[in-house]
Amino acid sequence: MGKNLTKRSEDYSKWYNELVVKADLAENSAVRGCMVIKPYGYAIWEKMQAELDRMFKETGHENAYFPLFVPKSLFEAEEKNAEGFAKECAVVTHYRLKTDPDNEGKLIVDPDAKLQEELIVRPTSEAIIWSTFKGWIQSYRDLPLLINQWANVVRWEMRTRLFLRTSEFLWQEGHTAHTTKEEALAEADLMNNIYATFVENFLAVPVIKGLKTESERFAGADETFCIEALMQDGKALQAGTSHFLGQNFAKAFDVKFASKEGKQEYVWATSWGVSTRLMGALIMTHSDDQGLVLPPNLAPYQVVIVPIYKNQEQLDAISQVANEIVNDLRLHNVTVKFDNRDTHKPGWKFNEYELKGVPLRIGIGPKDLEKRTVELARRDTLTKEFVAKEDVVDTVVQLLKDIQENLYTKAKEYRDTHITEVQNFDEFKEILETKGGFISAHWDGTSETENKIKELTKATIRCIPLDNPKEDGKCVFSGAASTQRVLFAKAY
Repeated sequence: MGKNLTKRSEDYSKWYNELVVKADLAENSAVRGCMVIKPYGYAIWEKMQAELDRMFKETGHENAYFPLFVPKSLFEAEEKNAEGFAKECAVVTHYRLKTDPDNEGKLIVDPDAKLQEELIVRPTSEAIIWSTFKGWIQSYRDLPLLINQWANVVRWEMRTRLFLRTSEFLWQEGHTAHTTKEEALAEADLMNNIYATFVENFLAVPVIKGLKTESERFAGADETFCIEALMQDGKALQAGTSHFLGQNFAKAFDVKFASKEGKQEYVWATSWGVSTRLMGALIMTHSDDQGLVLPPNLAPYQVVIVPIYKNQEQLDAISQVANEIVNDLRLHNVTVKFDNRDTHKPGWKFNEYELKGVPLRIGIGPKDLEKRTVELARRDTLTKEFVAKEDVVDTVVQLLKDIQENLYTKAKEYRDTHITEVQNFDEFKEILETKGGFISAHWDGTSETENKIKELTKATIRCIPLDNPKEDGKCVFSGAASTQRVLFAKAY
C-alpha cells in the first residue's frame, strides 16, 4: 500500500487533503461541496459523539430532534440571526417534479407545485427550536429546559475542504432556556468548559478558552464563548463555541414564563455546538508525513495484531497466541483487531496501519512464538520494542496512556512556543509571515481597528482569553489605550 503523501513542509493543504482520502476517512461526493464520511472516519466521529453525549447527559441535558426545514417566516423572526446566515442558505421552493413534455425521460420542477411558504434547509436550528419552546414553556417550573440534538446542517459554502468546511456537515447543537441571565451565562460557560475538557482529554488537543469579539460573535448572540486550537502549520482553528443569547430569541418568538411572583418574563437562552470540524483538528494537530496519528482515546481500534507467517501451520500457531492476547486486552477495555487476512502481506498491513494512525501494532512471527515474545510498535514515536507475552497486557495498557499524554504534551509545547507577544504593527506582520501561530497583542477594542488588521493581514482576533491578566498598553495598530492583550491569528 503506497502512501506517497505530499510532505507537510512542501504543501500543508495538499498533505491534509491527501491524508483524509488515503487514510480512508472521507472523500468528496457526487454532490458539490458535500462529503462521504467513510466507515473508518465515521468510527472516530462515533467515539467523539458517544463521549460528548455522555458528558451532556451527566450535566442534565436531554436529546431531542427537530425538523430539517425551517419556514422562512420563522427564520426571519430573529433579524441578526437571519441576516448572519442569509448568504449560506439553501431554500426549498417546490415540492414536486414532473416529466418534461419537450424532453422525454427528463424531469423538471412542476410550476404548479410551488410551496405557499419557502423552507430554509437549517443552517442552525434556533428558529425552529424556539418556535417549539413557546409551547413547552409556561412557568418557572418548566425551567431550565436543557435540550441537545445530534443533526446535520447545511451552509452553502463556495470553497470547501473535507471536514473543515463542507456544505453539509454533522454536529450537535444544544439549546437551553433559563429563568435568569446569571443562570444562562453560567450554562454557556459550563458547556464551553465541557468542550475544552473533551478536546484536551480525548483529541489530545490543547485549547485556549476565550470570548469572541462583537464582530466574530454568533449572529444573534450577546456573548460567544469559544475554544481555540493551533494547528501544525501555525493557523488557528475554532474547535467549539457556546453562545449566551440573552433574551433575543425569547423576544423574537414571544417565549415567556410565569415567575414565582406570577409575573410574565422572557426566558434567557444559550446555544452551543461542535461539529465534524473536530476531525480536521484531530488530523492537523498530530499527524505526520507517514500518515494519520490517532490518540488512543479516539482510535477505532487501539491495537492491531499482524501475524507474520509462511504457511498455514505457522498461522494456526500464531492465531492461537493472538486470540489469547485479543481476549486478554478486551477484558481491559482495549479495542483490538487481529488482522489475519491472507490477501495482503505483513509489510502491506504495517504500512496501512501506520497510515491509518493505529496507536499500537503487535507483530507475531514464528521466532516470537519460540521466544514467547511479541514486537510492539508505537505509532506516535515510530519506535519498536520486544515484550514478553505474559507482560503484553500491562505494557499495552500503560503505553496507551503514555501515547495519549505524549500527543497532548507535544501539541501543547508547539502551541506554547507559538504564542508570541508583540508591541507594534511591524513586529505583528513579521511574526505572522515568518513564524505564524497566535500573536498576543494589545487592541483598542474597536471593530474599525479589528477590520483594518484583518483587511491588511488576513489575521483575525481569535479570542479574548478568559484568563487574561489586565495590562495597560497601547493598541498594536492604532496606538490607542488598551487594558489587555487579545490573540490574533490566521485561521481555518
